[in-house]
Amino acid sequence: MSTVTESSSTSESKAGTVALIGRPNAGKSTLMNLCLAEKLAIVSDKPQTTRHRIVGILSQEQGQMVFFDTPGIHRPHHRLNRQMVRYSMDALNEADVVCLLADASSAIGSGDRYMLDLLADVDGSRVLALNKIDLVNKPSLLPRMALYGEAGIFEEIVPVSALTGNGVDILLQVLWRLLPVGQPLYSPDLLTTHPERFLVAERIREKVLAETRDELPYTTSVLIELWQEPAADESRAPVKIYASILVERPSQKKILVGKGGQKIKAIGMAARRDLEDFLGRSVYLELHVSVEPDWRENPRLLATLERDLSLPGSS
Repeated sequence: MSTVTESSSTSESKAGTVALIGRPNAGKSTLMNLCLAEKLAIVSDKPQTTRHRIVGILSQEQGQMVFFDTPGIHRPHHRLNRQMVRYSMDALNEADVVCLLADASSAIGSGDRYMLDLLADVDGSRVLALNKIDLVNKPSLLPRMALYGEAGIFEEIVPVSALTGNGVDILLQVLWRLLPVGQPLYSPDLLTTHPERFLVAERIREKVLAETRDELPYTTSVLIELWQEPAADESRAPVKIYASILVERPSQKKILVGKGGQKIKAIGMAARRDLEDFLGRSVYLELHVSVEPDWRENPRLLATLERDLSLPGSS
């Protein structure tokens, strides 16, 4: 293997993948969106919001950094959750750089120690992003950083706030430095490998998360049933999107629809405004709540929900 000197490597383009790994609600999606300066992954205050490996592509003068935003690693209780954890583990083992996000505002527990054990066996470079520093006093950061440093597995430990952006520029510099020299993995014009259909379903689900509580966020999903583009001679007509919101029990459907249909109407209005901004065109959106008992354990339904995750031939 040839050796690249420090002077020459600084002028060569970097290209590689960065896996954002962490426990649920660590701020991975918020961080990726900030790095991309685009809202790609949906966000909410509910754990387990991210259910897939979301690919975000940052192309700059330095080269191309491909982010893997992953589901929070947790103890899985359903087929869906086992699938989510598998996405995270695959990204952990495939990425050139693994960036662990840890919540600086929470006490270090067994889940955090489990994450350190996982990263100890990773071959690639490892970075710790100590997130949510906007929620803690600065003097408390140094002992926390020293405690993580004792693991001896991180090239760098960077305090950040994915919410305010504090420290994120430093984190990006570290990630660029650790990426290998190489050619772009994707066209510099791409932001992601995922098609609009998948991203639209995710944005609708984000509005469901915002309007629901207790167990409902974990028992709902969104399936695009029909996507109708306007005819060629109707360029000003809206794109028509028909989507089903899956729930597991009739009582959940009643909650989601709301009294007189008010809750589903609010979800639809918020989603339509967001989709029109995202797609840059008029949208007609029709939502239907469908009861699918134990859909989180149904391999057929899970496969259907995954069908539009990636473009044909993309990784």
